[in-house]
Amino acid sequence: MIGSRRNPCAPQADAALVAAFKEAATSVISDCLDRLPGAQGIRPYHRGGAMAGTAVTVQTTPGDNKAIHEALEIVRPGDVLVVDGGGALDRALVGELLSAIAISRGVVGVVVDGAIRDAAIVAAGDFPVFARGVCMRGPMRAGPGMVNVPVVIGGMIVTPGDIVVGDADGVIAFEQALAPALLEAVTKLEAFEAGILASILAGTYRGAYAKAE
Repeated sequence: MIGSRRNPCAPQADAALVAAFKEAATSVISDCLDRLPGAQGIRPYHRGGAMAGTAVTVQTTPGDNKAIHEALEIVRPGDVLVVDGGGALDRALVGELLSAIAISRGVVGVVVDGAIRDAAIVAAGDFPVFARGVCMRGPMRAGPGMVNVPVVIGGMIVTPGDIVVGDADGVIAFEQALAPALLEAVTKLEAFEAGILASILAGTYRGAYAKAE
């Protein structure tokens, strides 16, 4: 069983880098990370729109959201709340009220490897919420749980302070130290693919898909 621990938040990622990654497709980011699969089984439930920010992580006992409440006491504007709920779908960990708290504190998105509820309200809004599933049953709030420790979300390891990006294709995370070189690679691949698409639309595409130089 996990213990109870609340660690301080890691330093936030550079705002300009985060803003740039918010404009990048997770599919392209994945390609530039040797086709890292991202968080498997985690999908968006909000109306639409991309997410990018710095990870504040939570590991919970399945079905218990005490540690999520604790994390929301220390989050900062620009953070993404990343919750390892063990993939359990028998109780919702986040719903309308916790989403409203997160929004009020400047959190830019929530990722839950577990269930959410109030799905119609989430679906009508722009606040990014990614999860494994939906369950009407509410959570326990007894603990234990840990805040700002490495977690696993859909098979993907997320460490406090990682940059987390999400869009319609899913969620991917990577360490801040990789960000400058990764952004350069992403920009280059985006330009390459734009050229391929332009040639297809112009009727001039003749070759097989080639790797960008």
